[in-house]
Amino acid sequence: MKQTIFSVIGISIIGVILSTGMSSCRKDNFQPTIKQYDSIQITHYIAANGLNGFLKDTTGGDTTGMYYKILSPGSGTPLQYSDKISFVYTYKTLDGTYVTSDTISNHYYDYVGHIYNNHYPIGLQTAVHNLLKYPNASMRLLIPSHLAYGRDGTGSGSSQVANNRIAGNESLDVYIHAITDFSKYDDMVIRNYMTANNLTGYSETPDSVYYSVLTPATSSDPIVQGSTITCTYTGQLLDGNIFDGAHNGTNIATFAMMDFATPGNVEALEKYASVGTKISVIMPSKQAYGLAPPSGIPAFSCMRFTWQVITVTP
Repeated sequence: MKQTIFSVIGISIIGVILSTGMSSCRKDNFQPTIKQYDSIQITHYIAANGLNGFLKDTTGGDTTGMYYKILSPGSGTPLQYSDKISFVYTYKTLDGTYVTSDTISNHYYDYVGHIYNNHYPIGLQTAVHNLLKYPNASMRLLIPSHLAYGRDGTGSGSSQVANNRIAGNESLDVYIHAITDFSKYDDMVIRNYMTANNLTGYSETPDSVYYSVLTPATSSDPIVQGSTITCTYTGQLLDGNIFDGAHNGTNIATFAMMDFATPGNVEALEKYASVGTKISVIMPSKQAYGLAPPSGIPAFSCMRFTWQVITVTP
């Protein structure tokens, strides 16, 4: 891959030399700095993909080498490094060998000043503060490699394997959307999920939890706050990633209803389930784990649970 990269850059440099009349023998060995290399890479990418409306970052009277386009300006008080921010994002290398585009799992919630500490590019942290600026804003951003993952890249394994590693000296094409209105965003995510998966027959509770009784109850014994239930269940994100399937099928779990950490499940089970009920529950992040989920689950994640209730006591 390195051979391919430097072949392309070599051709680009020749073009620059010829276009500027720099054809003397003393310039044959011209070697670009990393900033020059990144600039060539990004400007060629913009031209090759017909990208319009991108501005060059000139914050502070200088340039970082980043290019950006504000898609939605947002509003409110400008973000400071000491402010917490929630955003969804996608990014890919300009050569397309690495792509992460799942906005169900690509969530961030922490301080603006901790973006880099959380192993995101320093260019992303700088751009959120200087360019995105406001809550609820969204933008597309081209980050030069020296403000991304540098000459070493990131990830493990071969750089030839897509989505396994970002190679060194790779610039990034990033989309970022800051979110403060989770109710509106979550409902959009859930409705898109239901449409994409042809899910019908769901009802919505006042708390925006969607449920569908797949198998009716065989008992009228109510599930209340003091109840203990035995059941099988599966919990998953809306990209299909199963984060809790240990009790799916024959592995039976026992829960005290008062110990539940997901209000959406409590509402659905207590109001619409009893012994024998199989129920599908789709809930917004506020009714799931919110901004502080267990390890391995992204912040502000909408979720889907499927429950099969076996017993209810008392």
